[in-house]
Amino acid sequence: MAFDIEMIKLVYSNYPSKIAKARQLLNRPLTLTEKILYTHLWDEIPATPYEKGTDYVDFAPDRVAMQDATAQMALLQFMQAGRSSVAVPSTVHCDHLIQAKHGAIADLATALQGNEEVYNFLSSVSNKYGIGFWKPGAGIIHQVLLENYAFPGGMMIGTDSHTVNAGGLGMIAIGVGGADAVDVMASMAWELKFPQLIGVKLKGKLNGWATAKDVILKVAGILTVKGGTGYILEYFGDGAETISATGKGTICNMGAEIGATTSVFGYDNKMKEYLVGTDRAEIAAMADQIKVHLTGDSEVYAHPEKFFDQLIEIDLSTLEPHINGPFTPDKAWPISEFAQAVKDNNWPAKLEVGLIGSCTNSSYEDITRAASIAKQALDKGFKVKAEFTVTPGSELVRYTIERDGLLGTFENIGGMVLANACGPCIGQWSRHNAEKGEKNSIITSFNRNFAKRNDGNPNTHAFVASPEIVTALAIAGDLCFNPLTDTLTNENGNQIKFNEPTGIELPPAGFAVKDNGFQAPAADGSNIQVVVDPSSKRLQLLEPFIPWNQKDYTGLKLLIKAKGKCTTDHISMAGPWLKYRGHLENISRNMLIGATNAFNDLPNKVKNQLTGQYTEVPDSALAYKKAAFGSIVIGDENYGEGSSREHAAMEPRFLGVKVILVKSFARIHETNLKKQGMLGLTFANKNDYDKVLEDDSIDVLGLTSISPGKNLTIVLHHANRTTDQFEAIHTYNQNQLEWFKAGSALNQIKRNNNPKK
Repeated sequence: MAFDIEMIKLVYSNYPSKIAKARQLLNRPLTLTEKILYTHLWDEIPATPYEKGTDYVDFAPDRVAMQDATAQMALLQFMQAGRSSVAVPSTVHCDHLIQAKHGAIADLATALQGNEEVYNFLSSVSNKYGIGFWKPGAGIIHQVLLENYAFPGGMMIGTDSHTVNAGGLGMIAIGVGGADAVDVMASMAWELKFPQLIGVKLKGKLNGWATAKDVILKVAGILTVKGGTGYILEYFGDGAETISATGKGTICNMGAEIGATTSVFGYDNKMKEYLVGTDRAEIAAMADQIKVHLTGDSEVYAHPEKFFDQLIEIDLSTLEPHINGPFTPDKAWPISEFAQAVKDNNWPAKLEVGLIGSCTNSSYEDITRAASIAKQALDKGFKVKAEFTVTPGSELVRYTIERDGLLGTFENIGGMVLANACGPCIGQWSRHNAEKGEKNSIITSFNRNFAKRNDGNPNTHAFVASPEIVTALAIAGDLCFNPLTDTLTNENGNQIKFNEPTGIELPPAGFAVKDNGFQAPAADGSNIQVVVDPSSKRLQLLEPFIPWNQKDYTGLKLLIKAKGKCTTDHISMAGPWLKYRGHLENISRNMLIGATNAFNDLPNKVKNQLTGQYTEVPDSALAYKKAAFGSIVIGDENYGEGSSREHAAMEPRFLGVKVILVKSFARIHETNLKKQGMLGLTFANKNDYDKVLEDDSIDVLGLTSISPGKNLTIVLHHANRTTDQFEAIHTYNQNQLEWFKAGSALNQIKRNNNPKK
């Protein structure tokens, strides 16, 4: 079934004329990215082209998507916007709150019982405001979006960093915070700094063990976790057209790990086949009519160096399978070098767990390729030596692969099938013995492998690879095993040398499902009541943040000087804390507890300047707040990389943090800070980070005359009565400064809607 057909018809009907105007404006051939961006402007075509990396631009996305963990806060904010329904097609997907422990059936039953209050809230809000609701067990948001909502040439925002997965169907899909989603659902423009462009030319064709996953693992190694910040990656070339739509989705999905705004492929036959295979032939037919507009101009791809700010070329024919990690998704190892890297770095060679599936790699093609390896092992009498789990991406995929006997193959070699949910990928995994903190290794086909992300154990060395590589290594139980070259022997003396994996892009008998888990909203939600129990520990209605007092910030207490990697997982952990995503006060108890204090190299142990004692970060923040002191957080490079969770911005705002001053920000997190009325600053000179001392009180001067492009002054008051002074940069435009002055973007929305209040 195709959703939102009338909306897509309208988008496509306007495409030719809008692209003609963009072509006239730019007066040159257009990239696909430029075509989609210029056809989704909120306002009419400008008089002059937008400057990439500089100009903030208002866009009009076609739709909004939210997962259950972030949807709680997004919808709590939307309830204050004063609308009777959402302005664009929107959906909620219940995939984050299901903990993996005993297997799919038991885990889903436990989640339904334990999260009943939250699911009822999300269901009732969705029903009231015209939002499509995908029930627990329906699948992971990004897989469900690819199967049902993504369409070539469209634009979507979603409250999850891996919304970018939809680029596999030619869509500009971007991860945002909940406040951004509220803007669009409330019929307002969505703002983004016009991105720069990285072209990735793919030539040749994948063969043997190499997969689409290896393309992005290699790209991550080239660009690093922040190399894509401020960029959209556009993949093209003959090689791109040989990759399945779901393979393209895998590549786009992990673009989030390099900080990219998003990634996209042009419309081709592989996308058409997938649209038809997922019961959306009508959309494929419409796309065919304007397909010249749904890919970059031929002149662009013939001379890409003229049109992209950076260019990467990859020969798929010679691409080697990669394994990335540990502790970061950009440490890329060709498999021929990986065993030696394990030995040289003294990583645990014994593999404890192999995990396949997730939103990144759970397509029918992924499962069939991994199953082809499992079947070879089964035929030779082998079973997995490591624990082995399979996470289907959606009920559509799960039902189909069960029908086709693939789940049985995995179970017969000792695998466990988990619920159609995020599970271990986001720390929703009740892993045995993880609490012991022992040094160990796991390997996944997921997208992200920061320390403690999967199981809470900082000593778990997590590696990322394709599902077939993960399956082979789980059978071997040994990270040093290379399935391309090595032989295995089991306890019976049987030997096996794996043949190359084989897969099928789309099920020969078609996809099938009994209940896809979708709940349509009420036609009229005006009489539907949304009730939040004031005593609830899971949900809490929001109180507006206090507006800026129109004074400089003086006497701010240093809360923490974070050292090294500080992702949104460090700022606001997932795992067991997910249950508080709808309760700002309770979840704020996890603020920055994973960040490393630069003064003692310990997490969650900072000096409280009021007492001189070392306490947990949230306790110090709360103490400063109660004593009427503002506080400040100092951070390192790429602060806030990782997920789109706006809790990482709302928690410090709630606990009285006024300023986040860092060497550099990840894009989504910086935007989230701005939306919540926080002051996000970067050091004009990164070496000034070293001047910040543990007992400092800090002033931020120049706020009373703050304006776009004008630096602010930081004054450090040291305990020995000396001072240091330096400049800090802000990137606020005039509209964003209004958010800051109002106390939050939501306050500004309410003020605009109620000017007398």
